[in-house]
Formats: sequence, C-alpha cells, structure tokens
Amino acid sequence: MSHDTTLSHHAEPEMTIRFWGVRGSIASPGVATAGVGGNTSCVEVRCGDRVFALDAGTGLRGLGDQLLREARGRDVHLTLLLSHLHWDHIQGLPFFAPLYVPGTRLYAAGLATPELSLRDAFAQQMCPPTFPVRFEDLPAHVETRPLRHGARIELDDVVVRAAKLNHPGGGVLAYRLDWRGRSVVFATDTEHYACVDPILARLAEGADVLIYDAQYRPEEYRGEVGPPKVGWGHSTFEAGAALAEAAGVGQLVLFHHDPARDDAGVAAIEADARALFPHTEAAREGRTLRLPARPLPRRDAA
Repeated sequence: MSHDTTLSHHAEPEMTIRFWGVRGSIASPGVATAGVGGNTSCVEVRCGDRVFALDAGTGLRGLGDQLLREARGRDVHLTLLLSHLHWDHIQGLPFFAPLYVPGTRLYAAGLATPELSLRDAFAQQMCPPTFPVRFEDLPAHVETRPLRHGARIELDDVVVRAAKLNHPGGGVLAYRLDWRGRSVVFATDTEHYACVDPILARLAEGADVLIYDAQYRPEEYRGEVGPPKVGWGHSTFEAGAALAEAAGVGQLVLFHHDPARDDAGVAAIEADARALFPHTEAAREGRTLRLPARPLPRRDAA
C-alpha cells in the first residue's frame, strides 16, 4: 500500500520525508498495528541527493535495503542523526545491511553521554553473546561525532541544528534540517512543560513539517487512565498542537506511537489533534511527504 503524498505539485529538486519506523519503546508488529506500522523510530529525509536518517530504530533495516537497491553497485553514503541512545532508537543499526558492504560510509552524530560515546554504544549492543558480529569487524567506514545543544552543522547546502529536549536517562536532541527554503523538525522522546517549550518553539519556528512525540493521550499522561506518565519523557497530541500553533509550522506529524496503541487508537488521536491543529496527521510507515525546493534568490549580474 502506498502512502506517497505530495505537499505541492512542483517538480524536482525536492525535500522528501519518508517514515520507516513510527513506534516508541519496542517494536509492535501484528494485525492490529499493520496499518500504522510496528517498527521503532526511523525517518528518512532526502535533501536533493543527500540522504539523512533520523534515528536508527528497527525501521532502519528497511531503509538500508532500499539504499542498497538504489545503489546498484555504487557505495552507500548516509548521515545518521540520533536523538539519543535508548535501545528503541539504535537497535536497527546491526541490521542495516549496507554496514556489511565495503565502501559504505556512515556518518553518525548525536548526543553522547559522559559514560558512553556513540561509537562505544554501537559496539556495546553488538558484543557477543548478544550479537554474532562485532562492530569493529564491520567492513563499512563509520565516523561518529558528538553533538550538544545549540550545535549547527553545514553539510553541502543543508543546515542541521540541534536543541535539547526533556527526557530522562542521558538527555535527547531535537533536529532541524533546512535546505533550499524547506525545513523539517524532528522532536521525539520529549515531555512537555506547563507551557510551550521555548527552546523547541524557537527551533521549530516557521518549519514546514514538525514531527513530534505524541505517545500518550492527555488522560493517560495525567493518570486518569492507567498509571500517570508524568516524568516518563513523552508527550501528547495536545502539547504537539499547542507547539505547532505557537511556532507557526505548516504541518504537524504525530510520532512515537505507543506500542500498545492499535490502528484505530492512532486514528482517534489523529482526529482529536486535527480539531486543535487542522494540518495534523499521524505518522505511518511508508508515508512520504514531498516538499519542492523553493527557487534560489537571483543574483544580479555584475
């Protein structure tokens, strides 16, 4: 089933956003979740020919297979931006097939902890006896770079900015990618405050697309249904809608769905969120958003 959707009808070049994994905490395959998808966090963003992956959850496996199909013998190059190192956001990396192909270049950046570097985190999850291949034996070239709040990276004509979010267990980063007048913000695994998070509102200001953690319904978060989720590091569609309104974003995409939430439950959250911010949708695996690049400013002849 195709979920390919164009936000505008202009021609290439374009920024594309494709969802490979949209669940939080743990993968949840099954009949009840097949429509939305059961893989954990992974979003592909293409800015022209440059490919980014936001997080390396189990959805990264599908992206890797796609990149190899497209490569047709050429080397695969990927820039991986990690929100944080919790397992559901890195557990797809050992199953990213291009890592086993000589010539692959993976540039990985994210928030390292004082206890563990990015490279050590990758190696740790691939140590025997829990995985048969050691990270240091991979034929691909992997380069890692630690990032902090406020970091800014320029990769060709793509500008990447990072900002801290509110999540326990070592912290988390949100990312904004700007390219040729288009922008996407990836803000998962964050807990809202009593007001709109001013740091995230500044990062998301005027963005075309805001991908936002909406794991819980408000009544679940408050503990009216089940145990309270305050302090667990996740948010609600209400908080996402308030942020989208305050930041003036074009489209809100609800992300990091609870693994226990079935397709009907995700659709219900989507409908409730649209009542607050009409340009809202729930992230679904296979869904592709296309944002045609805006014309570059003309330079007057000398």
